[in-house]
Amino acid sequence: MPEQPQKLSTDTTLSVQQSLLGLPGRDLLDTLKLLLLQGLRQPMTSSHHLLQLSAQLLQVLLGRSTLQADPQDRRFSDPTWRHNPLYRRALQAYLAWQQQLHAWLDDNSLSDDDRARAHFVLRLLGDALAPSNSPLNPQAIKELLDTGGHSLLKGACQLLADLRDNHGLPRQVDEQAFSVGGNLACTPGQVVWRNEQLELIQYHPQQARQYQRPLLIVPPQINKYYIFDLSPHNSLVRYALQQGIAVFMVSWRNPHPAHREWGMDDYVAALAQALEVCRDICQQQPVNLMGACAGGLCMALLQGYLQQRRQLRRVASATYLVTLLDSQLDNPLSLFASEAALQEAKRRSYLEGVMDGKEMARVFAWMRPNDLIWHYWVNNYLLGRRPPEFDILYWNSDNTRLPAALHGELLDFFQYNPLRNAGTLQVCGKAIDLRKVRLDSFSVAGISDHITPWQAVHRSGLLLGGQQHFVLANNGHIQSILNPPDNTRGWFYSAAHRAASPEDWQSTATRQPGSWWPEWMSWLQARSGELQDSPEQLGNAQYPPLQAAPGSYVHVR
Repeated sequence: MPEQPQKLSTDTTLSVQQSLLGLPGRDLLDTLKLLLLQGLRQPMTSSHHLLQLSAQLLQVLLGRSTLQADPQDRRFSDPTWRHNPLYRRALQAYLAWQQQLHAWLDDNSLSDDDRARAHFVLRLLGDALAPSNSPLNPQAIKELLDTGGHSLLKGACQLLADLRDNHGLPRQVDEQAFSVGGNLACTPGQVVWRNEQLELIQYHPQQARQYQRPLLIVPPQINKYYIFDLSPHNSLVRYALQQGIAVFMVSWRNPHPAHREWGMDDYVAALAQALEVCRDICQQQPVNLMGACAGGLCMALLQGYLQQRRQLRRVASATYLVTLLDSQLDNPLSLFASEAALQEAKRRSYLEGVMDGKEMARVFAWMRPNDLIWHYWVNNYLLGRRPPEFDILYWNSDNTRLPAALHGELLDFFQYNPLRNAGTLQVCGKAIDLRKVRLDSFSVAGISDHITPWQAVHRSGLLLGGQQHFVLANNGHIQSILNPPDNTRGWFYSAAHRAASPEDWQSTATRQPGSWWPEWMSWLQARSGELQDSPEQLGNAQYPPLQAAPGSYVHVR
């Protein structure tokens, strides 16, 4: 029977929980030790697969193997891998080794948890040892000859620079091509209020008439706010302003070790103050809220807090972007999140005062190692090229820190999933029950999002009261948010939310081409009150402009 084309799995993904926990180096080594011992404990199984591998390698050597890489695997897109006899054999030997290694693992008498962990470790190892990552990569050889050896020199210089300044990871973006307040985060506005935790930005209207009720955007605390205001062509802020929406933005402060005690209570209280400033400037109108990822969680807790104080009428609606409120995750890396690992992560961040965003960036890179590590290894070092100019990747590299208290609370959130049980979680002294938050909500998830899987995002909506609308975009975590109307290649599923399971919802949803932004905008405008003349000045007498956008907190390193 002919061998089937081998598709190398790229499911070496981590969840948002693991990004908060950090890379489990000791557990990864323990899993490797377990595999070595398992090979000795079951010699017959190991011998069987070794013989199978030997037979496959013989077929490779004789030129009879039919193993092929996945056509969509861009690591082996160069035709040399298919047409050159030596390169074709090297690739087929690699594919045969990977195939038999995972087959051997499946035949071993391991527990399901140990097997899931082991598959994860072997995929990481297999991706790292891919022949495309070696200096004999055919593209690297061609570049070396075409440049007369300059590519080798440039690659070596960039490798040394990254070892010195980037913790040994290849840079993903040419950072010299961007500046915050220059070609990024350049929508005109003013900081109209600030406290210890945040600055509040109000943007200049871009239409003669605006809707009465403003939109307050709450970004995640671990990244800078300007994911919503990148380049002008994909700025959600600019799009909303052009549709007549009055927009306010939270810009979180980048905490230092002295702020280790800042917890969720502090962030919710600061957000509650920002909400009141918006209402004061907009003549006490209720505010539409939008939050992304951890910012969406903070926004939901604020609503639960306001509901307990009988002040929920201050909010008009809520939009959740890739947000988890139900933190149950089915992911191989959740198996590494032992009690000891969680306590060690808390202890480490409290001793340091913060969890460094660079650590989270490293973890996020290992979510898609072929795309976010080995691709740039080849581009930067083997080909000697500069990393690309890409605004999203620049934002991704401009990370911040989490204060130790908030980091610990987020770890507890993923460990205990408290919002599923009404009253379990308390915020600012109030027990939270999201089912009593009866507001219209609009939720967006990404079908290929491994940080906040769309099924978990869907389940999160079931914790909320009120009428709900759910959209599933054909993107990952960030691209689900950045989805401008000129995205002609995109599509999304859309339907009312109240389905018992993600699969039931998807069976009733309609698939639509393009971006979800226009559908959301129609939904938002219907909840934004009447049109009125746009204000000539930002802020008001009590909250005058303090500084031009993007403000000062966004520049804090």
